[in-house]
Amino acid sequence: MILVGAKGPGEPLLAELDLALERHELLKVKFAADDRETRDAWIDTLVAGSGAALVGRIGNIAIVYRRSKDKPLIILPKA
Repeated sequence: MILVGAKGPGEPLLAELDLALERHELLKVKFAADDRETRDAWIDTLVAGSGAALVGRIGNIAIVYRRSKDKPLIILPKA
């Protein structure tokens, strides 16, 4: 799980998210913002900056997925 503090996502957080997604592919990201509009903007920033897909969202927790370039761990069924 990655925690986004009151200052929001910045370059160091995006770099850490990139490393974590490469290792785990599926992550929970928890946001410290109380305002829904702020959380929405932060989620958009994380998704755009990391190339991940927003899988789900429950309250202040977002679940993001990005396939690993080197060793894919999660095999998705063909549609």
